[in-house]
Amino acid sequence: MISSFRLKFGRAPGLPATSVNPTAMTVFVGPNNSGKSRVLQEIEQYCRSGQQNTGMVILDQVSITGLPAADIPSAIATITVPPNPGELQQVGTVILGSRYGRMAVPVEALTASLANPSTNLQIVFQWYLNHKTVRLDGPSRISLINSQPAGDLQATGQSTLQVLFRKDTKRLEVRRIIFDAFAEYFVIDPTNLGHLRIRFSTRAPATRSEERGIDETAVQFHAKAQPIENLSDGVKAFTGIVTELIAGDPQVLLIDEPEAFLHPSLAAKLGKEISKAAVVSDKRVFVSTHSPNFVMGCIQSGAQTNIVRLTYRGGVPTARLLPSSEILELMRNPLLRSTGVLNGLFYEFVVVTEADTDRAFYQEINERLLEHKSEWGIPNCLFINAQNKQTIHSIIRPLRQLGIPAAGIVDVDIFKEGGTVLSNFLSAANVPEITRSSLGTSRAAIKNAMDQSGKKMKQDGGISILTGDSHAAAQDFIAQLAEYGLFVVAGGELESWLKPLGATGKGPEWLISMFEKIGEDPTRADYVKPATGDVWDFIYKIKLWLTKADRKGIPA
Repeated sequence: MISSFRLKFGRAPGLPATSVNPTAMTVFVGPNNSGKSRVLQEIEQYCRSGQQNTGMVILDQVSITGLPAADIPSAIATITVPPNPGELQQVGTVILGSRYGRMAVPVEALTASLANPSTNLQIVFQWYLNHKTVRLDGPSRISLINSQPAGDLQATGQSTLQVLFRKDTKRLEVRRIIFDAFAEYFVIDPTNLGHLRIRFSTRAPATRSEERGIDETAVQFHAKAQPIENLSDGVKAFTGIVTELIAGDPQVLLIDEPEAFLHPSLAAKLGKEISKAAVVSDKRVFVSTHSPNFVMGCIQSGAQTNIVRLTYRGGVPTARLLPSSEILELMRNPLLRSTGVLNGLFYEFVVVTEADTDRAFYQEINERLLEHKSEWGIPNCLFINAQNKQTIHSIIRPLRQLGIPAAGIVDVDIFKEGGTVLSNFLSAANVPEITRSSLGTSRAAIKNAMDQSGKKMKQDGGISILTGDSHAAAQDFIAQLAEYGLFVVAGGELESWLKPLGATGKGPEWLISMFEKIGEDPTRADYVKPATGDVWDFIYKIKLWLTKADRKGIPA
């Protein structure tokens, strides 16, 4: 019934609030403390009451549409319970009940409101959606696998295990998913009379009665199967979510960090199975996650998926709806997939370097800044590497299109690169076309001056080989790129940093030497801590651009 929801803020301060038309799957991503779990709690509160409360800081409004008249009787039946023994039920009422409460209501009023919610929104939320909304966090989804009362087999099943025990199709679907994940068979054991419990068997039941019976054959079958209580928290959590999704009857399912306890491949499988099941059962599933693998599973399922990225920094929240098509591009591109660029969804900032050696060095420098000079370090930042400077643009561009501040670091030989290389680099950073043209002209003149110097720009000191106007022009060129989050090593190349330490070699050999020089034990006198100037100042400048609210280069 949920047709849309609106948050209290948008892509940037001053822009319209973000509205989302839910598909089967809506996934909230973003850095820590961005509000991913909080928004699930607020959606749950709204679905139970139909109104905001003063504690809501993310969700503004939930809009709903009516059910088709033909579907209303069956919808009401899913939350109708029989009267208790001796309980009087008035004519024209139904008793609604679930784990969230029990009440008798006029069936005519409920029917009218489900058909046309505008007549009485509170009825739809409090009498219907309250019972059809389930939120699963870590403890609650593991508790779903606990032993449950078997109930009256002649009555409609109420708990998840009761439903699965009665419904062969649902139980077999859960069995299929569990087997694909763990190579064991999900079975429900009724041999503890009056209770149902989950076991994992090395073989499927030979017959229906071998699983559902209480004779000696069934007893021996279940005795050889393993109780789920003996298995890992990951297996328990995975199973709990799947059983609730398949056997439960929520129309709104909210899952907080479903990937908890799961191996990345299982997180991807869970995302795929949840998405497919949500489409088949016409549910609305809302998920908060820290797992790029789970996101990949959702999109690979083929289900239409909304991805909403939340951020919160300096008291300023943002929310951006990310097109599934663009996320799919990140997943399909071999270069982007191999560099783990999708992880950028879960960080505030990303820094992209030319190669892995560069990435390792700059990441270590940043970690030392965060530890010993935190005001200069970049918090919550992912460092990733391209294959060379020519491919940095292919990583920066999609990240910035998704609203993720991504800075690039290149050596000074960017001055050698004209034509499409420089054009791609500047375009990925959203440098205006007119500015790109003037930068191209400046680059050619600066390169010519470097060539005339007779020195090597990377090995002999970077732009310091220039003098006078040429040197000033190079400084200005580098400063203009920095305004758009493109940072040039003015001293030449990676190996130009921290020269007084005397690290030797090139590339990986230099990195090993440098790491030996800077030390690893902070308590030792030879451990190198942040200072002013040099690479410390370079990272600080990147931090200033990344954390600047009005930074250039990120599409609004």
